[in-house]
Amino acid sequence: MKTVLAAILILAAAIALMCVGIIFKGKFPETEVSRNENMKKLGIKCMREQEEELKSCTGKYSEDCVGCGFYNNKEK
Repeated sequence: MKTVLAAILILAAAIALMCVGIIFKGKFPETEVSRNENMKKLGIKCMREQEEELKSCTGKYSEDCVGCGFYNNKEK
């Protein structure tokens, strides 16, 4: 019984400590890739944005296809 009580107290303390940052900042941290400023700075995009970039390819080499990987950069 002492072990269960100790585990519950440790778990409650851990949850309370994780909530401190959220409580003082007043908002939950942004976890959506497309809205996270740090992800944007690193150039990381969500899958939806990457698919939209791939769909913009017209089949001919253009500026949209520079990072596409489907066409050689020599085919300008």
